[in-house]
Amino acid sequence: MTMKSSSLSKPLVSLFFLLLLKLAGRRHHRARMAVTTKPSPPPPPLLTLDMLHGQTLVVDVEAWILRPPVSAFPYFMLVAVEAGGFLRGLLLLLLYPLMSSSPATARGLGPWPRSLSRVMVDGFLKEYVGVDAVVGPEVRSVGGVLAGLMDEEDAAEMAAKTLRALFSDELEVAGKKGAVGLVGPASSGRVHCLFSPYYCKETFAVSEADTRGWRPLPRDKYPRPLVFHDGRLAFAPMPPAALAMYTFLPFGIALVVFRTIAFSFLPYRVCFPVGALTGMHYRLVAGHVPTVRQGRGEGGGGRLYVCNHRTLLDPIIVAAALGKPVTAVTYSLSPVSELIAPIRTARLTRDREKDQRNMAAVLARGDLVVCPEGTTCREEYLLRLSPLFAELGVDVNPVALDTRVGMFYGTSTKPGAKWMDPFYFMMNPRPAYRVEFLPRAATTPADNGGRGDSIDVANRVQRELGEALGFELTGLTRKDKYMTLAGNEGVVPTAPKKH
Repeated sequence: MTMKSSSLSKPLVSLFFLLLLKLAGRRHHRARMAVTTKPSPPPPPLLTLDMLHGQTLVVDVEAWILRPPVSAFPYFMLVAVEAGGFLRGLLLLLLYPLMSSSPATARGLGPWPRSLSRVMVDGFLKEYVGVDAVVGPEVRSVGGVLAGLMDEEDAAEMAAKTLRALFSDELEVAGKKGAVGLVGPASSGRVHCLFSPYYCKETFAVSEADTRGWRPLPRDKYPRPLVFHDGRLAFAPMPPAALAMYTFLPFGIALVVFRTIAFSFLPYRVCFPVGALTGMHYRLVAGHVPTVRQGRGEGGGGRLYVCNHRTLLDPIIVAAALGKPVTAVTYSLSPVSELIAPIRTARLTRDREKDQRNMAAVLARGDLVVCPEGTTCREEYLLRLSPLFAELGVDVNPVALDTRVGMFYGTSTKPGAKWMDPFYFMMNPRPAYRVEFLPRAATTPADNGGRGDSIDVANRVQRELGEALGFELTGLTRKDKYMTLAGNEGVVPTAPKKH
């Protein structure tokens, strides 16, 4: 038994020592690996605003300014509809599935600068973000007309040429590479050289984890207030939303016809209920709706209603809210709009004395609605009010108006398309109007005061309208709007009258 026990223990002991040697070898090998492994580099420094202060920046727009995910389709859809019409937009929508499935086109819809051309973002970035120069692929033109095709062959060369011109002084100084590059996770391709050490002394990349916490920038944080903008589409035309719009268009045209007939021929007291049946929403804020004649004594005459200007339908909405006809004065209403208007209109000539006499004559015959801003404003801002209404020597009834649309804007700066403004507003599935009559404001008679008094009255009425609506007051005028959006003063030419 002893011999057997000894014969069995020897192999067990040998196996035990063999395992110890194996384990010791592994520990030794790990120790050697730990000694020979190079230490990991330190993490890159976190980007702070202090690091960017006073620096020249080269920024990947789509990675650092636009909220992800960035899709180029709505931008091209906006250009197609606004510049080429709804038919061209429909063609783009129908071709989109084929374009998105093509590898070459899919690469063309990738991150900056291949997805958005320079001409599409140049104005916005310079006017509202404050950049000095924009580089990116150009759109090919044929005979001075943009063909819609990206010219990416020379994109990198043109971008590098622009940067060399901007950094010419700094590149000549040794050790100063000019800029700090802000790149994205996909800033690659032919223009990646823009963020190379030749131009950028330091680069920072944004990760997908960083962008998850991004939120839309509040309006009060904009570098420059976005007061004016043009175009018909009031939504981001992503493919599903664009498809819904084109599906709705036939029904929208039918709504326009029905709503136009209702406002043109039905009594004022039934306009709101009939409009509500078609989806239009009205809100008449109870308060100071005039019910008796005020401010004109026993001499008769009408009341003067002064309202902010949201759409061409403003005087019609005021008339429907009052339940009686009014006369509206206009500066440059198109002949078509004057023809189809269901209320009386009086054209102003921009001759101050003549316009004042005409307004006084109209006011002597009945109620008068004036929009002294002189043009519409879509956003929550009030333009400067012309003081002409305050020089009539009558009390003023301010009216605060607000609108909401979901598909189409009912305003435009294109002279040939302005007559369609009310139709686009009524084409919305659920357009909304808010009407609030404010307390009567006294004015100084024209023969007892100067223009300074009328300006004070106009500013006071503007403040009251702004407080009622929650809008921000500005000193901008009609001329500022049209010079910004259309490059003209916004005067619709009229044919000379035949004598």
